[in-house]
Amino acid sequence: MEFSDGKTIFIQIRDWLVDQILTGSLSPGDKVPSVRELAIDLEVNRNTVMRSYALMEQEGILDNKRGIGFFVSDHARERLIQDEKKLFLQEELPKLVHQVKVLKMVPADFKKLFDQLNENQNENK
Repeated sequence: MEFSDGKTIFIQIRDWLVDQILTGSLSPGDKVPSVRELAIDLEVNRNTVMRSYALMEQEGILDNKRGIGFFVSDHARERLIQDEKKLFLQEELPKLVHQVKVLKMVPADFKKLFDQLNENQNENK
């Protein structure tokens, strides 16, 4: 994982873990790496990882089982899909729509996007 300057490191770690849950790499009930393990792997301070985990616990994404570790909560994926979709529609989509307008893009420019949307719709049936 490479960190960027745009966000604090603990938020970037949180976002990376959220992506792991959304893509299915981490499932409900899975144990996430210990604070110490992840801090060593990412070469960051343990307190930074702990802040990420504490935030995710507060958000209901992780459960802390004292003495055992942190686990993905049972409804984390559903909650994250709902929250991330809302965030995308409120923050990212308006930027995208603006760029489409400014660049005078046409539907053919978005063939891959439409194909993916159709695939998602077929999976949800």
